[in-house]
Formats: sequence, C-alpha cells, structure tokens
Amino acid sequence: MSADYVVNGKVAVITLNNPPVNGLGLATRAAAVDAIHRAQADDAVEAIVITGAGKAFSGGADIKEFNSPKALTEPTLHTLIRVVESSTKPTVAAIHTICMGGGLELALGCNYRVAVPGAQIALPEVKLGLLPGAGGTQRLPRLIGLERAMNMVVSGVFVPSEKFEDTALFDKLFAAGTDLVAEAVAFAGSIAALRPLPKVRDRTVDYPHHEAFLQFTRNTVKAMAGPYPAPLECVETVAASVTRKFDDGLKFERERFLQLAQTNESKALRHAFFAERSASKLPDVPADTPVRAIGQAAIVGAGTMGGGIAMNFANAGIPVILLETKQEALDKGLATIRKNYENTMKKGKLTQEKFDQRVGLISGTLNYEAIGQADIVVEAVFEEMGVKQAVFEKLDQVMKPGAILASNTSTLDLNRIAAFTKRPQDVVGTHFFSPANVMKLLEIVRGQHTAKDVLATTLALSKKLKKTGVVSGVCDGFIGNRMIEQYSRQAGFLLEEGCLPEQVDQAVEKFGFAMGPFRMGDLAGNDIGWAIRKRRYVEKPQIVYSKTADLLCEMGRYGQKTGAGWYDYKPGDRKAYPNAAVNDMIVEHSAALGLARRKISDEEIVERLVFALVNEGAHLLEEGIAMRASDIDMVYLTGYGFPVFRGGPMFYADTVGLYNVKAAIDKYASGRHGDAWTAAPLLVKLAAEGKRFND
Repeated sequence: MSADYVVNGKVAVITLNNPPVNGLGLATRAAAVDAIHRAQADDAVEAIVITGAGKAFSGGADIKEFNSPKALTEPTLHTLIRVVESSTKPTVAAIHTICMGGGLELALGCNYRVAVPGAQIALPEVKLGLLPGAGGTQRLPRLIGLERAMNMVVSGVFVPSEKFEDTALFDKLFAAGTDLVAEAVAFAGSIAALRPLPKVRDRTVDYPHHEAFLQFTRNTVKAMAGPYPAPLECVETVAASVTRKFDDGLKFERERFLQLAQTNESKALRHAFFAERSASKLPDVPADTPVRAIGQAAIVGAGTMGGGIAMNFANAGIPVILLETKQEALDKGLATIRKNYENTMKKGKLTQEKFDQRVGLISGTLNYEAIGQADIVVEAVFEEMGVKQAVFEKLDQVMKPGAILASNTSTLDLNRIAAFTKRPQDVVGTHFFSPANVMKLLEIVRGQHTAKDVLATTLALSKKLKKTGVVSGVCDGFIGNRMIEQYSRQAGFLLEEGCLPEQVDQAVEKFGFAMGPFRMGDLAGNDIGWAIRKRRYVEKPQIVYSKTADLLCEMGRYGQKTGAGWYDYKPGDRKAYPNAAVNDMIVEHSAALGLARRKISDEEIVERLVFALVNEGAHLLEEGIAMRASDIDMVYLTGYGFPVFRGGPMFYADTVGLYNVKAAIDKYASGRHGDAWTAAPLLVKLAAEGKRFND
C-alpha cells in the first residue's frame, strides 16, 4: 500500500506514503481512492483528512512513472481528484513541507485546506515545458486571484504557505511547531456537519478589466519565453479560468497539456530532468556506499580556477585553505575572491552576514604542511604534467591517510597523475568549469584505481557544492573537452573555408548555444587551447588542425583577459567587437593555403559543429568513457552552454534521427578534411537499426 488509513474518533486520516516525496504514482493513487471509498462507506466517519508521510505532503507526479503508461492508467490523477471532490463527507488537505504539482492539484480538489508555516507551495510544470494538467490552472486562480495564480503558474516558483494568509487557499494556517495532523483532525471535526460542502470549482474569478491584464501578460511573457512554448500556453490556460466556465476551462487545460507534452522542447526538458538524476547513479557504486567526511578542504593554486573552486567550498560552509608558492600570488587570489563576494553583495544577492561568513572560511598559506589535515585537496595548477607531478608527489608526503587527492585537470591522464602517489585509490579528477563559482558542471574523472567510496564521496560533495556531477572515464579531454576538440576543429576549418568568427558564433547562438566557439575561446583563454594543441601536435601528429587559432595566439590575442582575442573587448565590457586585423589574418591564411573562400550557410555551420560533437560522443559511449548518452547531454547542458530546449547533443541527434545524422556525416566525409568525418560504429549501428542513443 502507498497510503495509510486510520480512524481518529470520527475522522479518517489518509496518509500518502510513497517516499521520498509521496509522488502520486499508480499504487499511491489507487490506495488513496480505496481509502476514500472506505471512509465513505464507514457510517462512523464524518470527515476525511488527507496528508503526507515524512518530509512532504506530495511532490506531485511520481518521476519513476513520468514517461510510462502507468501515468495514464486508472485511477489517474484526474480520477483521484474527482473522487476527492465528489466525496459526500468533507475532505481536508493537511499540508506541510512540500506541496507542489499534482500534490497541490489534489489539495485544491479538497473541500478545505490547512497548513503550517514554511510549507513550499508550487505548480512547477512549466520548468518541464508543460502546464498543470489536473485542474491547477483553473482552481488556483479561484482561491488566490488571477494575478497571483498567473505569476505562480508561469514562473513555477515556490511560495511559502504563510504568504497566502490573505487568500482563500488555506482555511486555517496553524502556528509553527503545531502537531499538524492533530490540529487537522480537530478542524475536520469542527466542520464535519457543515453543508453544503464548499468546492473550489463553484467559486468564480473576480478580476475587473481582466482583458487588459491578460493582454499585458501575453506581451510580457512572449518577450521572455524565447523558444519555449509552455509559458505562453500557461497564460492562456490560466486566462480560461476567468473567460470560460469551469468544465470548459478544465477541458481546455487538458488539451493544452497533451499538446505541450508532444513538443520537442518539453521532451528535451524532461530528458534533462531525468538525466540529471541518473548521472549520480553508478551501477557498481551502490547508493549505500559509505562516504568520507569532508569537513576541511584545501586548494593548491590561487589563480582564477583555484579561487573559484575555493568559493564553492566556502559557499557550502566548508572551511578551505588556499596554497600558493609566492605571497604575491596568494594575496592576489584572496583579494580577487573578496572582490567577487563584494560584487555579489552590491547586487543584493549576498548579505553582510553571509559575506563575513564566507570570507572567514577561506584562508591562505605558503606551506604544504598547513594543508595536511584537510579531508580533500584539489590541485588547480597549470595544465602541464610536470607541474602536476611535482604537486602530487608533495601531496602524497603531507596529506593525512584517507584524504582525497583531486585534480582539476581538464585533459591530462589521471592514471599517470595517480601514479605519482602511493595511494592511487584516493586520487580522483574533479574538473570544474570556468568560472568555477558559477558553472554548474563538475566532471568527475574515475581513474583505474579510484576507490568506490572516493567516487561516492565526490558525487555527494558535488551536490553539496550545488554542482551536477557527471562521471567520466580516463581519456585525453574526458567527455567534455574531448568532444569540444572536434567541434573546435570544425570551427577552425570553417574559418579557412570562408567564414569569419562572428558568422560562426551568430549561427550557433541562433541555434541556441549560450555563446559560439570563438566567444567561448576568448572567455576561456585562447592560450589554454594553444598549449593543448602544442602537446597534441607531438602526441598525435596524424590529427590535422587549422592553424588559424595558433596565428591568433602568436599575435598575443589570448581573449578577454588580454582585452583582445578573436574579438576586441573594452574595460568593464564583455561585449565582443569584431577586429579587422583578425579578419584580415583569416582571409590571408586561406590564401596561403590556396583555398578559394566560399559562402557557407548557417545550416552547414550548425550541422558541422553539432554533429562533430555527436559523432565523438558516440565514440565515448563505445569506449565506456561515458556511461550513458544522457551523461554526455548533462555535460553539455551544464558546462558548455548547449541549448536546454534541445536536450543536449545526443538527445538532439535522436530528435533529428540518427539516419539523418549519419547521412550528413557521410556528406561531409566526402569533402575537405574528410578524415574528421568517419562515422562512429555505434552511430552506424543505431542508424541502421532505427534506434536512438537514449534508448
């Protein structure tokens, strides 16, 4: 059973019991319906209280059933709400902690609602490209008013229960610390004999001159919704609560919900939702694997990355020591951290108290011995194996037994790094993305000897740091940078063949990327890519690269940090301004190669860049570097600015159809640099079988 049933005096108490958030899965719905019928049939029962066990009233739909036929199997959520609403005995929803989505819609179907302060109330379906589909858009406005309901449905934000004290949403808001069920039972007893039973559907939405408000809202939301259809559909369905009769509004809501569920945007958002949850699950690392305590952290290197990583720990309340070799570098790193926090405080996003607390958690040292008792140390020094070797040999000497030795390497062989120590089982890759205190992705690299509890601890730590942890195997560049190399190669070839940086960037940004490859290079630092290419010229001489980026670096144009890269930048202004000398250099380089520049369409630009990612992703899946196609998607959604509404490169390829992706790759393989376009065997196999990466 997924709902408990007890009778307390003359009141039946039905407790939804489906941990962790009492999702309204099929078993829970069926048990709740049975319990209501049982209460209806018991002459001794005069009223019914519905509540949730543990730490939630209900989080809505059970995510395990979200994309399965069970979600539509009777009794559906609509049926459950109809049974609750048609009860001949009063129903009272006793709300605590979390009440969102279908859980709130269930509560809205009750005759009465009571709550305690601090309960988080929301209809967040828009964040999955959907709208509330079980009456939420029709009932909520009838209780809290058109404008407030519109804001909640369109934004999907959580609102504390006490904020509704001046509305009809709650019939009683008890004091903090109250025994909710006991008070709800007493309330149910007090209203048990009252008739007629109040129903939300019988209320009307009173909003004078609603037409003007609705048109203003449509205009505002349209300007902000971008490529997502759900926000505007939310507006129209909430509008139906004031322009249509209740049953007509309910029918309209259902039609719009089903229509949105079939859009690629909603499918992509739902894919991302599940992909984020599955990324932390490793088949050979059980959920109950013991984790190591992380009460103190250390960072080697106080540069841009080291400082950003230190801020992550401080933000999570973990004391952190920054280690540098020179006082000047340490002072500069600590000053930069302080300035970053000051800027956040000036924007009103950080209180003075939080500022003092976070700055106080970060200290500095010039001595390795001072970090020896840290539970985890993250190396964030220059991306060169000799430098890493010196650091890890020293860490091996000074760190306490059981400390996790993590490397922020973005491309280097983690197994070689681990071999510099006598404890390779304690070594793991923690590849943060720049700016480290902002970017959500943490690429966790699993070495050949990395212990399972180290992996479990690092995954748990990623959540504490508010990162999305994705596990990668060891290869040059891991998941993200190995794929981006092929993307960057194609971007370089496009420059040689006829494009300029702004055309490539604009085409990719129109597709939905946060920024194109050349703006991204300027942000990350073109000298970093240059150093990696120099190493690869030696290690992999068979791979052909465009020399355009090297020529740019030889001009001293390293990107935003020097005020000049592919574009020019002005002090305090991150806008990219095209540079005539750079564009002339590109055209001259084409001539030096003997290439006649041609007009290249935006469609070709996008296909070449995105399908280069997809093809390399297929190789990573074959080799076991990436465990799931959805893991690759999460890397790109959270670390590389891939458009969320397209679901990530592998999901996007599934949407296009792998047969079509394969055909495009074959077409480009017949052109210049065809060696970069050998279709991955997995892609060939799945395309032939009519399957998808995410199957």
